[in-house]
Amino acid sequence: MTDRPRLLLLDGHSLAYRAFYALPVENFSTTSGQPTNVVYGFANMLANVLRDERPTHAAVAFDVSRQTFRAEAFPDYKATRSRSPEEFGSQLPVLDRLLAAMSLPALRAPGYEADDIIATLTTAAEADGMDVLIVTGDRDVLQLVSDGVTVLYFYRTASEMVRYTPAAVQEKYGLTPAQYPDFAALRGDPSDNLPSIPGIGEKTAAKWVREFGSLDALLDRADEVKGKAGEKLRAALGSVRLNRRLTELVRDLDLRVTPDDLRRRPYDLAAFTTLLDELEFRNASLRQRLFAAEPGGGRPAEAARREPMEGRELGPDELAGWLRSRATGLTGLAADHTWVRGAGDIARIALATGDDHAASFEPAGLTETDERAFAGWLADPERPKALHDVKSLMRVFGERGWRLDGIATDTALAAYLLLPGLAAYGIADLAGRHLGRRPSAEGAAGLMLHARAVLDLAGRFAADLASTGMDEILRDVELPLSHLLARAECTGVHVDAGLLRELEAHFADAMERAADDAAGIAGRRFNPGSTKQLQEVLFGDLDLPRTKKIKSGHSTDLDALTWLATQTDNGLPEVLLHHRDQARLRTTVAGLIREIGADGRIHTTFQQTVAATGRLTSTEPNLQVIPVRTEEGRRIRRAFLPGGGYESLLTADYGQLELRVMAHLSEDPTLLAAFASGEDLHATMAARVFQVAPDAVTPDMRRKIKAMSYGLAYGLSAFGLARQLGIPMAEARPLMDAYFERLGGVRDYLGEVVAEARATGYTRTILGRRRYLPHLTSDNRQRRETAERMALNAPIQGSAADIVKIAMLRVDGALTAAGLASRLLLQVHDEIVLEVAPGERDAVEQIVRTGMTTAYPLMVGLEVAVGTGADWNDAAH
Repeated sequence: MTDRPRLLLLDGHSLAYRAFYALPVENFSTTSGQPTNVVYGFANMLANVLRDERPTHAAVAFDVSRQTFRAEAFPDYKATRSRSPEEFGSQLPVLDRLLAAMSLPALRAPGYEADDIIATLTTAAEADGMDVLIVTGDRDVLQLVSDGVTVLYFYRTASEMVRYTPAAVQEKYGLTPAQYPDFAALRGDPSDNLPSIPGIGEKTAAKWVREFGSLDALLDRADEVKGKAGEKLRAALGSVRLNRRLTELVRDLDLRVTPDDLRRRPYDLAAFTTLLDELEFRNASLRQRLFAAEPGGGRPAEAARREPMEGRELGPDELAGWLRSRATGLTGLAADHTWVRGAGDIARIALATGDDHAASFEPAGLTETDERAFAGWLADPERPKALHDVKSLMRVFGERGWRLDGIATDTALAAYLLLPGLAAYGIADLAGRHLGRRPSAEGAAGLMLHARAVLDLAGRFAADLASTGMDEILRDVELPLSHLLARAECTGVHVDAGLLRELEAHFADAMERAADDAAGIAGRRFNPGSTKQLQEVLFGDLDLPRTKKIKSGHSTDLDALTWLATQTDNGLPEVLLHHRDQARLRTTVAGLIREIGADGRIHTTFQQTVAATGRLTSTEPNLQVIPVRTEEGRRIRRAFLPGGGYESLLTADYGQLELRVMAHLSEDPTLLAAFASGEDLHATMAARVFQVAPDAVTPDMRRKIKAMSYGLAYGLSAFGLARQLGIPMAEARPLMDAYFERLGGVRDYLGEVVAEARATGYTRTILGRRRYLPHLTSDNRQRRETAERMALNAPIQGSAADIVKIAMLRVDGALTAAGLASRLLLQVHDEIVLEVAPGERDAVEQIVRTGMTTAYPLMVGLEVAVGTGADWNDAAH
């Protein structure tokens, strides 16, 4: 690589099309329905190219329309190209936003194509002594290749790239780059609708250019070409000459921009981070590569953006004095730490203060005096601290015997409350979005910048939380819950590893048996996990009804197989569903085994900032994927046991929590009366909806009303109800109408929720937790309807989440106050699991019942089912 300036030029439309067709659009969209495969693929390619090529200058060229000088000269130019899919066109404005946020100019020239812009800038850049890199999927630009110009040609994805230098062009075509447009004119181009010479292929076209030296010489001496080939050439002279004019790139456009104007500049970090969040790009690798692609990897830009700060790396016996003199007011704290399967380590800690001072130190190097001073400062409730992801820090601090108190805020939780549903809540992401800077994570200096960002974000978020009324949720619910969850994660839950291994083998055997059964039905062996082979068997060999069309053929996903099972007497779809179920269970059990710590316990991580509704989720492993009501799920739960010193597990689960919340929020008299009757809720509701006597309610009636009632808590539509119950839309719509006719309060409440959210831009839970839904006023019907379903779902699901969190805090607080050794281990859906110490069962059960039933004063009350047993399954109720 030379020290000369390097200009990177990208053909925007060409690369966008390749991204669109390389990534299935059905797999890339936001929760609001915005397709993202073009932007995702383009961003991935861009991140790799900027990282690998390190250009000093860059720009992206786009076509404006098909009305170009080439179309005027040849009206059929590109006439055979089909209209761009709507999903493609809707992403081009988003792509423009991405480039603008990355400070990459997007250039367009009416009447010309992206290739002409690239040719003009390439010519000027060569004259200025710059190296040029052209990234494209269009071979016409090979004519620009020279010693200082390289073409990076993408076939389909960012990994399928060919680098064309003059030698590479010669090796591929046997021609110089200057001869390439002559060759292209003879060959024609179906994609541009440029006619070829009938019966003349690429080899012959290249041979002619080599033999005669140029197209002009060939055409002047066309009579020297013998035989049928010569006749065909002479018959096509007019079209070949036209092709040559059209394939020549324009090199002298008036772009009003020079190569030097394209020097790379720092990102607009606030706009960039906001867009990544809007697009829901959660892939950490992609985000990191995109940020690292900023000029200088973000470091020079960061130095220009950040506030002045005096940072020190503290040596032995310096921490105590620094804490006394500096860390008196609100102090930002950051730590470089790890946590794996219940064990953690801290490599370095950094602190930042409001007077622009910061310090860092290595815990391993602390003297006894410094460690005592730091532990005392951490535990002092009068020394306020701002942290990011308090829960993770509490785990590693607790392992060292350090207690953490005086927490003024957690910037991750604060950001989550203010903007639930962001793709990432890392400190660097939030600093980029809200502070316009992205602190480096490298070394002591980088960690001090993180601590400073935490402090600055704390001030920004405090005012926003107060203005929205959510400061109390942070203080009274989310922060205390972090303490509780940190202890539960450190404690973990004991498992029978041997039983889990037996289950993994059992599910693997079941998969094999299902594969054998599938082969017997199909008449040949195939891989049930291969989409391609499934398509061949289902729609080729067996000619079953066609499912939804996808890029590779017809869908074989879960919904498709479920539908097929209802449309045919062939048993293969049912067998495939069974195989898929067993594969999922095997994967679940394998994940549990992989996460067993050295203490024989599984230490799941509870996520407070993932679900936009406020629900907790779990990862590493995800315990929410263990089936609740199936025999297979029960077998897995039998592997969860009380650990040493404990005699049993206790489970407590809310009954019909979402429906009780819906009754409370809607104040529907029919629903309230149904709960008050104490009878079977779904049967009582079914009797009213179907207008039959209670003893005339059939199981099918009850099933339909149960699906309807719970579905409404998730924003269920008539289409969704029809699919869930396996009934036609013609039956689902009247059923929904009849339900709302009997429950007018529910109907009116749901309508009011959407109307209020459309007016304010957000929904609220019983505690005031907000969910913002900007697409409620979108012109795009799909996105608007998706937002409406979210608006229906958020208050009910979010309020249920609030209640569960309050209940957990009350139970944990009461256990501590009573001095009991029993402890809370898990929270899964609406259920909590506790480990019960000998002799404490009755006291724990009373605490759990009281804490959960009094968590929030609903109009219909809260009911809790409690059970105890020797394992998680035996403790079911």
